[in-house]
Amino acid sequence: MIAEDKLAIDGGTPVITDPIPFGVSGPSIVDEEEIEAVSKVLRSQDLFRYDAKSQCHQFEKEAAELLGVGYTLIVTSGTAALVCAMKGVGLGPGDEAIVSGYTYIATPAAIIATGAVPVIAEIDDSLGLDPSDVEKKITPHTKAIVVTHMRGVPAKLDQILEIAKRHGLKVVEDCCQIVGGQYKGKSIGSKSDAAAWSLNYFKTITTGEGGMAYTNNRDIYERILYCSDPGLPMWNTTNPDMEKRDKPQGQFYDIEYKLDSFPGEGYRASELIGAVGRVQLSKLQKVLDHQRKLKRAFMTELDEARSYKLQHIDDSEGDTGVSAGVIVENEALAKGFAHALKAEGVEVAAIFNEGIPDRHIYSAWESILNKRSHHPSGYPWKDPSYKGQVEYSKDMCPNTTNILGRTLLFNFHMNMTEEQAKLMARALNKVDASLGN
Repeated sequence: MIAEDKLAIDGGTPVITDPIPFGVSGPSIVDEEEIEAVSKVLRSQDLFRYDAKSQCHQFEKEAAELLGVGYTLIVTSGTAALVCAMKGVGLGPGDEAIVSGYTYIATPAAIIATGAVPVIAEIDDSLGLDPSDVEKKITPHTKAIVVTHMRGVPAKLDQILEIAKRHGLKVVEDCCQIVGGQYKGKSIGSKSDAAAWSLNYFKTITTGEGGMAYTNNRDIYERILYCSDPGLPMWNTTNPDMEKRDKPQGQFYDIEYKLDSFPGEGYRASELIGAVGRVQLSKLQKVLDHQRKLKRAFMTELDEARSYKLQHIDDSEGDTGVSAGVIVENEALAKGFAHALKAEGVEVAAIFNEGIPDRHIYSAWESILNKRSHHPSGYPWKDPSYKGQVEYSKDMCPNTTNILGRTLLFNFHMNMTEEQAKLMARALNKVDASLGN
């Protein structure tokens, strides 16, 4: 073995000697534009969104145009956006919604917030919902399928949409980790009944916290509006004495409310969120171009794999480039790879890494697995309207824990260079050549 091939854990020279800087794409692009946008709002003292010229309204228009969808609503978080989208499609007490075993806990928590019961399904080698297991989990109580696109990679959406159509189910897309992604030539989320973005600190673009619900269905949009604000509609549309000039103009004031209103939650976004969101939205393509460039550099530098396969990507053109998934043969080998890669200067994300519990994995959703409720009644699992019977356990989705236990995720962000992405690939080549079969 020549010196360059000797693993760093065995005394060899690491592939990467200068540490790759930490980075999260959205915060990494914050500059004077965001500072000036926020300052302008603060100077104006108009921090409330209900104005026809509001920053929130402008964000919604610009996002709708970017996505090619009819309706958008900016809210306080990705979780709030998911709740709005789910209530928008009519999910509620007595219903079940199928959710991936690999998604942030906010996704099943949003289902519970509607009064419905989450049914946890397996993932496949896309790290998204396994369509075959989705089909198995459908019961007479199933109302919706919630599809999460993890780590910037599209799930097998067409297969899931076909299953939903065959069974008469709604589809909500959790697009919180794939902001700006596409699927078969269309914006992620635009092919389903409703969808949600997150603008959290760790996302592709950020407002610190924030989110957006969107849809092409006018009635779903009206329900999303009701969910976001308990005061809507803000005027009595049946009052014959109200003249057109008395009706505020702009944003969703212009919608002709047709459905019965219901009291929603307080998810209104402030003008500060809207202002930062607009600037970040204008930089989205820059982020996507850079992340995709990094991932291409990584992928083209890889040698033929000996003991791993790459994560399945249903539509590589729609991938946002934020990560590359490598699935090795077993968990013991994955741990060996992660240990050796760290010595070579590459930190990879893995299920077994030490630290806080990974709430993206169903086995760490203790509050849900134990059916803990905010109320002694055990709602929603013991709600009288729910006639189903769902049981949870940490080993209920063995394929999911098996796949994740063998998966290593290489992350890309705005603070990284193409050369650093290539070095990450060379480190993987070196470890695979030494530890692989």
